[in-house]
Amino acid sequence: MKISTMNWMQVEAYLKNDDRCVLPLGSTEQHAYLSLSVDSILSERVATESAEPLGIPVFPVQPYGITPYFRAFPGTITLRMETYFHVVRDILDHMADTGFKRILIVNGHGGNSPAGDFAREWMVDHPGVRVKWHNWWSAPQTWKRVQEIDTIASHASWMENFPWTRLEGVALPDEQKAEADVALMRLLTPPEVRQYLGDGNFAGYYQRPDEEMLSIWNIAIEETRALLTDGWRQA
Repeated sequence: MKISTMNWMQVEAYLKNDDRCVLPLGSTEQHAYLSLSVDSILSERVATESAEPLGIPVFPVQPYGITPYFRAFPGTITLRMETYFHVVRDILDHMADTGFKRILIVNGHGGNSPAGDFAREWMVDHPGVRVKWHNWWSAPQTWKRVQEIDTIASHASWMENFPWTRLEGVALPDEQKAEADVALMRLLTPPEVRQYLGDGNFAGYYQRPDEEMLSIWNIAIEETRALLTDGWRQA
């Protein structure tokens, strides 16, 4: 269930019996022909569908992340790493103050990954709270299924093209884009990254059949839900 469908009294009643919650993290950045909110849409949906049967509240997705390399693509918003850490810290602080002691962070954007180490550091300073960091798309079983379908899977390619991230009326190229040199991109300025990437896809086909995508999705939900039920140690 989403926090947005609850009032404070319902949250207080929930916390009398359970102390779990989910925080989705996303990004607003270019994804070629797909929505600029791909990472936010997917992380929030994974979190919600995973938590719903368990009755665990899911907070609204944090829609802005760390993505300085895409600044030359219109619509992209990036936060400085220091700013992002402050945002994550404030959210976790208030969750803990409220009474949430087992927090699953479902991350949808690779650029946010430094905050995973930060969250672990934060947990050390809050010994009564457990925090799990989950990059849902690269979790073992989910990534295994991606690789079974197509080993060339990357940013803004088919692996992020779900029915809920594509845009109505936007035609997709029917080709397999050559792989970009990610090491080279790390040396480029944002305008140079845009020139190098073109449409923004890193590599691979732009779309695959929905039945394949849903098979990935179902595994991602199961893998995420397992983190909500298993592996929590008493704080």
